[in-house]
Amino acid sequence: MSRIGKAPVALPANVTISVSEDNLVTVKGPKGSLAQQVDSDITIEQEGGQIIVKRPSEQKRHKALHGLYRSLVNNMVIGVTEGYKLEQELVGVGYRATNTGNTLDLVLGYSHHYVFELPKEIKVTTTAEKGKNPTIILESIDKQLLGQVAAKIRSLRAPEPYKGKGIKFVGEQLRRKAGKSASKK
Repeated sequence: MSRIGKAPVALPANVTISVSEDNLVTVKGPKGSLAQQVDSDITIEQEGGQIIVKRPSEQKRHKALHGLYRSLVNNMVIGVTEGYKLEQELVGVGYRATNTGNTLDLVLGYSHHYVFELPKEIKVTTTAEKGKNPTIILESIDKQLLGQVAAKIRSLRAPEPYKGKGIKFVGEQLRRKAGKSASKK
């Protein structure tokens, strides 16, 4: 039973949604527009100020798609109204992040810089305050793309469990390990 799929998506007044004949859902709002291809078995209807996602049967596949597409449509509505923001911090001596436009330049303790060209849908800003770790702030209306880019940036230097050095999300709790015990008798 898909509990997520049964919940209607609230549609704000400044957001419009359209579903084409080939099940392409387009959501337009004040921050932009997003499109998502929906499986042909799933139907999306607008009733009043809500979006209802319906499935044709109780098959396991239909139940899974029901919750999936309801979540994707909800993420699109939130994206075009509020947008999404992710913050990552660089923990480590000499780690730096700078940006020029949509090009991110990272110094992560390797012998070379990582120059990362971001998609045009993502806005990036970097901050480096004295006494604090450098941070990368990513903003976009597309939650999927934002998460994918943030994961790619994190994979360049994932946090290690002993000292916690690497790129981590702000507020993320890392699992730390105890180091070697140096007592020998």
